[in-house]
This record gives sequence, C-alpha cells and structure tokens, in this order.
Amino acid sequence: MTTDIPLGSRVVLRYQLPPGSSHPMTDVIGVLESVEPVVVVRDAAGSAIEVEPERVVALKAVPARPVRASEIRSLELASADGWPGIEHAWIDGWLARYGHGFTGRANSAAPLGDRGSVGSLDDPSPGGTLDRLREWYAERDRPLRLLIPDRLGEVPLGWNVSDEVVVMAADVDNLALPEGPRTTTVTDHPDPDWLALYRYRGSALPDFAVDVLNAVQGGMLGFGRIGAADSALLAVARGSVTTAPDDRRWVGLTAVEVAQDHRRRGIGSLICGDMINWGREHGATHACLQVAVENEGAQAMYRNVGFVAHHRYRYATEPGG
Repeated sequence: MTTDIPLGSRVVLRYQLPPGSSHPMTDVIGVLESVEPVVVVRDAAGSAIEVEPERVVALKAVPARPVRASEIRSLELASADGWPGIEHAWIDGWLARYGHGFTGRANSAAPLGDRGSVGSLDDPSPGGTLDRLREWYAERDRPLRLLIPDRLGEVPLGWNVSDEVVVMAADVDNLALPEGPRTTTVTDHPDPDWLALYRYRGSALPDFAVDVLNAVQGGMLGFGRIGAADSALLAVARGSVTTAPDDRRWVGLTAVEVAQDHRRRGIGSLICGDMINWGREHGATHACLQVAVENEGAQAMYRNVGFVAHHRYRYATEPGG
C-alpha cells in the first residue's frame, strides 16, 4: 500500500469488515505502525489492528492528541535527570543546573516545580526568586539563563530569546526499531575514541565536558558506539534511562554523532534504534530526544523512525546579559 503518512503518525483507519458482520466497515484511531505487507494501527488500548491493504477504505492522518502541561513537566523532569549538569538546586520551583558552561540544558534554570509553586520573576526586589537565581549562577561565574518549555512559563518581558528546540517523543512500542543482534556496543562510560568523535556544535569537546556527559540523577547511562572493521568509529550516541513523576520510564537520546564520511547511510537511525532497544532492556517504555528547530533533516529522520513532536522550549537571557 502506498501512503505519504510517516510511521508513528496518529491516523484514522477505515476498513471493511468480513461478510456477515453487523456493519460493512468500521474505524479505528491510533498510531500507524506499518503499511506493508499489512496495515497495522495500534489503538489507545494498546491493541494492534492488522488490516490487509485491499480492505482499507481510507487512511488519514489526524492531529495528535493535545499534550497536557503535566505531561510536558514530567518529560522535562525525566530529561533533566538524564542531563543534570554537575550541580543542581531547586529555587522557588525553578530547577537550576550548572555544568561548567557546557550545553544550554546543563547551565540553565527551568520552571519545573508543581503548579502554583514556581516563583515569579517579575519581582526584581532583593531576596526574590529572580535575585536568588542570579546569585546562584553568579556564585558559579555564570550568567542567569532560563529554559522555558511550552505552557510551563513565560519569557520575562524584554528578555532575549534564542535557540528554540523541539522535544520529540514516542512510545517505544510504536517505533520502527532494529531487529536481531544489536550492532551497537554500549558501555558505562565514554572512552577517548568516543569523546574524540562527538563534536558539540561542530567543535571538539573541552576536558570538563566529560563530567557533564557522565552525570545522571536517579537513573543509568549507556554510551553507544558503532565501529568499522578497521576499528574506526562510525557513530556514537549517549542514552539515559530515568523515571518521570508520572511513572513513565524514558530513554533519552543525546550526543548522537556520525562520522563525516559515513553520514546519510542510515547509521544514525541504526545507532538511535539500538540505544532505544538498550533502554527498553532496562525498563524504558518511552523515548525522547531534543532537536534544534532549524535542523529539519534530523527531525525528518526521527519522524521516519516514529517520533512525533511533543513540545518545544526556548532559552532566555536578560538584556545585556
């Protein structure tokens, strides 16, 4: 069956029922898992509905179910545990993280406290939330930088906004993952070869980045690698498995890098799939990752695997900061 709808999309499937049924056809809404050799849609109850292509009357994409603010908070908290920096603290409902200045997420404060517990930044008076956050980062010789997820907070008036990020997520069972023996080798810590291949924003890693990469809060880490016959590394990726407040267990993908000469050959999808399978082996039921909003190529690759956009966040800094 031919369709332009990516696997992992939410769809409505109308199909013919067998002769003698009470109705000639019926509908099911769920996640599209396959179109060949049969169409497979997994419904909200988790059942896989399999339909031969000749029985399909219509197959259409439908808008994804609205994501609740509580779900965004839970996912952000699980992600924060998977990338906590080397220090973190709760300040009036804001989770402040510090990681030597390496990466925005490990060096920003996010409004991830329970509803009603997050302090306002509108009050600039001494001892207020804004003053306390500034002080915490000043003690670490860093400017205050905010990470504001959709629906969890507002960018303060007049602050500079930059680096919008799409958070993509999926139920592990809805992803098109590699089958059979795993190609990727997964270890507890990154070795020098792993670190040499991973380049953050195109640059070699500073020495202190290792501390950030090795940090996890209440979870576990895996560092994946795919090597060639001559021992050269073709790809690396970092996976974290953490549990959200809603009890979903997430495998988070970060630090995905494919060697320059081996890109666009499916290796990136392979190592991501292997790391998600690694996470599933350790109890993960859901998977997530972050992609810069302008990186449309990476978003397309992840959509083909079955990821969908969950929410966005952006960074904010004070004027002149």
